[in-house]
Amino acid sequence: MADTPSNIFEALRESHELQRSLALQVLQTSGDTPERHALFKDLREELAAHTLAEDRHFYVPLMQHDAGMDLSRHAIAEHHEIDELVEDLEKTDPSSPGWLARARKLSEKVHHHLEEEERKFFQMAGKLLTAQQKTALARDYLADYEDAKAAAA
Repeated sequence: MADTPSNIFEALRESHELQRSLALQVLQTSGDTPERHALFKDLREELAAHTLAEDRHFYVPLMQHDAGMDLSRHAIAEHHEIDELVEDLEKTDPSSPGWLARARKLSEKVHHHLEEEERKFFQMAGKLLTAQQKTALARDYLADYEDAKAAAA
């Protein structure tokens, strides 16, 4: 990530933009091609690194507040659903018509989840977290995110 984000929301949005882009690029592929494999691998690794770091450094801190509990649980449940869709895709033959249908379902779920986070969860978190927390969480999130990306590489 080029410039260091000043708060947790900027840090998360950078990964969100990458996820959106990769999900759409995956849908443009066809057949059992190196391009499809590479883009899916990139998407899978981005989702995994983001989820790990986001759960630890965004949702767990929000769960310390009663007002953050339900939304955090919902978001973590959606992360699990996304993980299951990724696993399903990994088990599907990339040349089968079913692969693209499953990839579309994953892309739709990812887009829905990111939209919900940015429109609902960020507003709530903005009220619950202090400015100092927002800065510290960005730093901690990025450290775990980068570690997870490096481990996958």
